[in-house]
Amino acid sequence: MNDIVSTESEQKLHDVDAQTIEAIDRCSQCFSQISANISQIVLGQDEVVDHVLQCLIANGHVLLEGVPGLGKTLLVRALATSIQADTARIQFTPDLMPSDVTGHAQYSLKTEEFIIRKGPVFTNLLLADEINRAPAKTQSALLEIMQERRATIEGESFAVAKPYMVLATQNPIEFEGTYPLPEAQLDRFMINAYIDYPAADDEVAIVDQVTTDRAVDQLDTSAIEAVATAEDILTAQQIASRIHIDDEVLKYAVEIVRATRNFNGVTQGASPRAGIALARMARGAALMNNRHFVTPDDIHTTALPALRHRISLSPEFQIEGLSADKVLSDIIAEIPAPRT
Repeated sequence: MNDIVSTESEQKLHDVDAQTIEAIDRCSQCFSQISANISQIVLGQDEVVDHVLQCLIANGHVLLEGVPGLGKTLLVRALATSIQADTARIQFTPDLMPSDVTGHAQYSLKTEEFIIRKGPVFTNLLLADEINRAPAKTQSALLEIMQERRATIEGESFAVAKPYMVLATQNPIEFEGTYPLPEAQLDRFMINAYIDYPAADDEVAIVDQVTTDRAVDQLDTSAIEAVATAEDILTAQQIASRIHIDDEVLKYAVEIVRATRNFNGVTQGASPRAGIALARMARGAALMNNRHFVTPDDIHTTALPALRHRISLSPEFQIEGLSADKVLSDIIAEIPAPRT
């Protein structure tokens, strides 16, 4: 897609100071190293890795969907190692309670008072594994944390660390023993990244890596070196929030979101939160591509992960086997990108 920027927008772009351009360049190089790190062991999923990193830059949360065994958990471990972040894992099960997620108060016989025991949500990167295997009550325990970045334990509110990101893995809903996530919680995830089966060559490389000179069937992440810190991530988030989006490009993003509400076969369209997520993801894409402005291409490449979990299809479309991605692709194709 060839993007032609208006004269007024060009003037704004040229007004960016050299210090900002240098900072964007440093951030872009940093995230290129993080991406290369993760791609060493998460093979054949470059697009998913990029979307997860863009979401991290945008200070959002990720819902990773795919059948078991495709490297969802491995991706989170590799990311945590790359940015020297604390990480915790919760294995969601049907008997998991909300207090197992957020924490609880425990009576101490020694001090004769209640002590707050913080749960695994108090970390930087929280892996909520197979989140849709727990009932809605437990899933909803994450809502406050994801939105407010705080957790309430016995009436007292506690802030989580910065940066903070929930990476939840989800099995396809048709799998046995899964519960659909509440719409309110789905909307809190900035993106839904779908991990598909790897290409044949990548799968051969995966099998070779796991089975050669290894007695266990998992990849070793010890070879991954830390290339960034939590402070680097917070700096990148601040810089990305100031990346320029031309008015016409922003309108293009909003038009895509609004079109989902009136498209044939869509029973529930995307909310305004979807437009916010799309704009923030596009800024993350611009930063990773070492640009101080957002292009229509950035909107286009981040639209599917930002919107696919925010729309509901009619029963007729579902019976026909049409996916949210197919419908969204049709919507995007009908909306002309800005070329002023």
